Amino acid sequence: MLDLSIIIVNYNVKEFLANLLHSLRTAAKNISHEIIVVDNASEDGSTELIKSKFPEIKLIENQNNVGFGSANNQALKIARGKYFLLINPDTIVKEDTLEKMIEMMEADSTIGAAGCKVLNPDGSLQLACRRSFPGPWTSFTKVVGLSKLFPNSKIFAKYNLTYLDENNSYEVDALSGAFMMIRKSVYDQIGGFDQQFFMYGEDLDLCYRIQRAGFKVFYFHETEIIHYKGESTKRSSIDETKIFYQAMQLFVSKHFTASFLVSWILRFAITLRKAAALLNIYKLPLFAICFDLLIYIFALMEAESIYANERWPGFPAFVIPYVYIVPGVIQLIISLFFGVYQKRNLSILKLVIALFTGMLFLAALTFFFKQFAFSRAVLLINYAILFVLLSSWRIIFKLVFKIGIAADSRKQRTLIVTGETGSEDLIRKLRKSLSNLNEIVGLVSSSKKDLGKKIENIEIIGSIDTINKTITEMKIDTVIFNSKALSYNEIFRTIALSGSGTTQFLVAGSELDFVVGKSTFSILDDISLMKIEYNISAPLHKTTKWIFDKFASLVLLLFYPLLYLLSNFVRRKNDARNFLKGVLSVLSGKKSFVGINKEDSKNKIYLGKVGLTGLWYIEHIQHSDEDEIRKLNLYYAKNQNVWLDIEIFGKTISKMIFKSE
Repeated sequence: MLDLSIIIVNYNVKEFLANLLHSLRTAAKNISHEIIVVDNASEDGSTELIKSKFPEIKLIENQNNVGFGSANNQALKIARGKYFLLINPDTIVKEDTLEKMIEMMEADSTIGAAGCKVLNPDGSLQLACRRSFPGPWTSFTKVVGLSKLFPNSKIFAKYNLTYLDENNSYEVDALSGAFMMIRKSVYDQIGGFDQQFFMYGEDLDLCYRIQRAGFKVFYFHETEIIHYKGESTKRSSIDETKIFYQAMQLFVSKHFTASFLVSWILRFAITLRKAAALLNIYKLPLFAICFDLLIYIFALMEAESIYANERWPGFPAFVIPYVYIVPGVIQLIISLFFGVYQKRNLSILKLVIALFTGMLFLAALTFFFKQFAFSRAVLLINYAILFVLLSSWRIIFKLVFKIGIAADSRKQRTLIVTGETGSEDLIRKLRKSLSNLNEIVGLVSSSKKDLGKKIENIEIIGSIDTINKTITEMKIDTVIFNSKALSYNEIFRTIALSGSGTTQFLVAGSELDFVVGKSTFSILDDISLMKIEYNISAPLHKTTKWIFDKFASLVLLLFYPLLYLLSNFVRRKNDARNFLKGVLSVLSGKKSFVGINKEDSKNKIYLGKVGLTGLWYIEHIQHSDEDEIRKLNLYYAKNQNVWLDIEIFGKTISKMIFKSE
């Protein structure tokens, strides 16, 4: 009998799976083991990857997505190990994880299932790795937020056990299905997953049945993994929130049917939690709808006040307050139809079109409902106010708070963590990558003796022991680990030293052809540019860009004397004079205010017009580096929108006027 059967259910996370399998090769080298991968009809080349690079793995290929529990059961039926490890593909294990887990299970035969410390990519504990069953009081405190308000209270924080020290080991109710080690003898006694659960809840159900069979469910703190939670669901059309709460309701009905009151309380708590989750997902459009309705009511009242006179004193009493609310609701419906309210975007162009349509529609309604045709002048004044107010708050949110804007022109200040061997290939691929803009600030080495050395003209500015200080002082956005040069133990230790915060931690694949991290995945190898869709070519973006160019040209010509005086005062008059001379070329349509730095005659892809400014002007680059400029041109063309243009344009003016020569 083998010591360990490692079971992985995969769905469209090829790159994460490759990282995991590489880490498992090292972690399991001293253990007799087998690895079984069940692929749930992935379409990203996962099965081809396994066949070509991991031929030793047992692969089960499903023609349909049968769900997490059912897929695990397929592997459990053929597994030959004394212990079964159920592990998600979007995880990474340390070199000692498997050995320590087996040693712990061997030492206590009463443990039926065990899990280790599961970390988020920022180094913080993933709370789901040790939790309680969703009983009535536990669910209530979780739903109403008492568990967050009192995280150290045994009474209120029972669900995620936040009152317990994560650096101790102890018995718990349930573990996360992302990493769970089970004895084969326990599996033989209780069976596998309940296949009624398609996804979510099956780990709770399994732990519940293990405890009912008289075995312990144990949290073990002496080793850890990293879990990039939710990667499979991002690549599917499954309604994750709906499936999760359906699973919770199934768990309740299966195990708490003896008490009607308990079942009802749990179902009510689950329903509230689902509503809260949906509100969180759609918080931006819901806020926009409510705020717009209030503004509409205010604008109509103001229009009434402005137009009121002796002949028309205002709306008659019998239509108040409906006259303020009903037209606003009609306008909201029209705005919804035009796609004004989106989850992550505040579209002003769609808003303008919707307002114009709404104004025409309401004006037309007055011809059919004469009894409500009080004053078309009030309607016109109302919409004039709406155009200003509704557009203004969206512009403020985009430019000041960076809410509702799709692209960010700022390069990610990036730190690469390397080992004794260099990271030349990784640096070169990052420089060429079109997926993200990375300004490589420096390198961090595992050894202090490397300080001051350079790799690909990038200096080693720190060591792993002082990485937290380096991240803070250099204002680092992204840390990329070179898994080809570092062990996974070193990666885990570095993340622990860095602590949790806003910094994003990514791991470059062992072949250095991709980087993975929470909510981030980037291909580093070159791809066929002809297959990329560029915003710059889209009719909507071309129209808004044309409007921006003409409007900005007129404004700059109007304020040219003032801008020239300012530039003369700060000794940047040559830059200002040369830049403003280009305004006429923008008005004529030969150039654009924001665009590529030069025409690329070698490619037939439309990258837009030459710009008076662009990413190539505001970023810190060597202008003799044609590859870097080419990358910026392609990145701009792919992500162009009017808000990106405004941001680049503003930074250009600031750079020209307020920076000394």
